[in-house]
Amino acid sequence: MGHLTINNKILDKYFRFLINLDIKSKKRLIIKLTESIETAEESDIDLNNLYGAWKDNEQK
Repeated sequence: MGHLTINNKILDKYFRFLINLDIKSKKRLIIKLTESIETAEESDIDLNNLYGAWKDNEQK
């Protein structure tokens, strides 16, 4: 999934909407956002680490 970057103005608009949520909903949202960060960090792949990783038995 691609990453979406938003500026502070848009972030403030989201916050004004989310600030009105009840405490339970805010906590669930925090958990989901935290999990999405952890998942994103785990799935980040440094393509430089893949250089030379492909091994092939094909003879030329």
